[in-house]
Order: sequence, then structure tokens, then C-alpha cells
Amino acid sequence: MTSVSLQNVSKSYGHVEVLRDINLEINQGELVVFVGPSGCGKSTLLRMIAGLETISGGELQIDGERMNETPPAQRGIAMVFQSYALYPHMTVRDNMAFGMKIAKKSKTEIDAAVSNAARILQLEPYLDRLPKALSGGQRQRVAIGRAIVRDPKVFLFDEPLSNLDAALRVATRIEIAQLKESMPDSTMIYVTHDQVEAMTLASRIVVLHGGNIEQVGAPLELYERPANTFVAQFIGSPAMNLLPSSVATSGAETQVSLEGGKMVTVPIASVDADRGASVQLGVRPEDLSVTAGDDCLFEGTVEIVEALGETTVLYFEAKPDAAPFIAKLPGIQAIRKGDKVRLNASKSKLHLFGADGISFLAR
Repeated sequence: MTSVSLQNVSKSYGHVEVLRDINLEINQGELVVFVGPSGCGKSTLLRMIAGLETISGGELQIDGERMNETPPAQRGIAMVFQSYALYPHMTVRDNMAFGMKIAKKSKTEIDAAVSNAARILQLEPYLDRLPKALSGGQRQRVAIGRAIVRDPKVFLFDEPLSNLDAALRVATRIEIAQLKESMPDSTMIYVTHDQVEAMTLASRIVVLHGGNIEQVGAPLELYERPANTFVAQFIGSPAMNLLPSSVATSGAETQVSLEGGKMVTVPIASVDADRGASVQLGVRPEDLSVTAGDDCLFEGTVEIVEALGETTVLYFEAKPDAAPFIAKLPGIQAIRKGDKVRLNASKSKLHLFGADGISFLAR
């Protein structure tokens, strides 16, 4: 059973601490995705698992064995980088077989492994081509095939789609999902800054920020029950709207008062906050709908309209230094810049965060 365990793992460069107290258990057969903004430490964490970065503190275990001092070649991992790193003078077949040749595997074993990987990745027609005769997506598949032939314990992907154009990213993302389906017992760890990749590929997502893990969970769990305002705004596009408010009453449900005195009921019982305490009311742009009633959640003047056909995205006028309120409505809407629009949302779609940014559902 191939599992990866990170116990109080930290990483420092001199006096600069990049990662601190990372605790994470990755089970056999999972595809775990590390996401977060640039500089959050996600690639550094992946490279520590690979053995390409030393571990400053804590312990890394693979299959229950300590790996902190084990050389990369002996960890049973294979890594796919964002650059394909293919040998331009070698055919696809030779590129995929190269690592096994260096390991002095038999020709029969090499041929069987390359044939199997080519079948899985649909590369059989291209085995005798040079990399220059392949598309970007095909080259990335060759790089993945080179990892598959090694039959590793753990696959590591470091932003493998970032060099591809939009159409190829979608196609290759689907291929990686199909690859995981065809190898259900393989453990994979995948780093990306693209939340769409994370939401569509992951068994679980690990959200990193400032060297810490903010939340770990299934994609829809993070979307529906974010632990804090950072996760709420990082997962989902456009980001969740946050409205400054204060606690009015707390009981079986909680009433909050928005700026201007509008009262909103949130289905969260007995929040741990005094009456009048500052909180933030959250609502996702796609959970909003236009209403003509006075009991609307938000009313504002449209500043920008993005008519995308399948959806219409509205940006409302905001105060200086404040993020605009955003609504994402289905289909084509007869709304123009300068229109005053009232919006509402089902109370089951509302989120409530304390002044510290922590969700009241996560306390």
C-alpha cells in the first residue's frame, strides 16, 4: 500500500521559513492536488517529497519508511515537470525507455513497459517520431509515459499543463483524468495554480497559503464549506463576495445587519459572537439571482457587463479600495452598464465568517 505521510514538515532557507508544520496523510490511490497563490510553497513541498529539496524539520514517510535522507532515485517516485525535458534526438520510444536502459533492465522488460505506457496514453502511432514532430500535448504525454514505465510508487506532477495553450490544457487535463481512471491504485500528487484543474482532477485538494495548509478536503467540500475567507475566495471563479456586517441576533438561525441596516437571516445556529460583533457575510456570484423585491440581499449600479453567452457577469460600483460586488447570472441578460439591479440568494447558499476570517461552520 503506497501512502505518503508528512509529519510536522518545515522548510527554511536560512532565516526565511517557507513551510511550517505541514501535517498531511495521502492514501493509496488518491490524486491529491496542491493549490495556492504564487510563493505559497506548493512546488517546494512537492520537491521535498521528490527529494530535490532537503527537509528542514519534521519527517516524510513513504509506505511507512522515513525518506528524509533517502536519495531521490531510491524513493520510488517519478516526476513530471512543466517542461517536457525530452531528448530531441531520440524517438518517443527511446525517450520513454531511456530511464529503464540506464537502470539496465532487460530489452523484453523495457519493450513491455513502453508498449503498455504507449497504449494507456494513446501514443502507439507516434513511437518512432522525434519530439519535434509532436504537438505540445503529445510531448507532455511522452513525459508522462516516461514516468509510467518506471512503475513508481508515487507520481508527482509539477504544473504539467502550464506550458500548453487553452485548448490543449483542456484536452490534456482530460487525458490525465483518464490516466488516473486506468491506474486506480496509483498515488498521484499534483501541483497547479489553476483551480479548474484542481476541482476536476482531485480526490482531495490541499490549499496552501503563506507556508501553511489552510484546508484539506474534497473539491466540492471546499467549494460548499470553505474553512475561512481565503479558501472561500480562492476556490471558485469569480471569487466569493464578502459583505461587512454585524451580528444582530443569534439562536436557531442567525440574523446579521448589513451596512445600511438591511437584515439578513443565515441558517447557522448560535454563532460564537456577541451582538454587534463584526462578521462577514459571504455569497458566491453564481448563487445570486435578479429580484424586484425589497427584501434583496444587495442593490447596486452595474459598472461592467461581461456577456459570455452561457453566462453574464456583472460588476457593481464599489467604494475606493474595496473589491467590486460580482454576480454571475445564467444565459444572456438584458442588463446594461448604469442599470440599478437588485440581487438575492437562497439563505442556504449564504456563508458567515468571523472577524478573524474563520467560518462559523468550521469552529
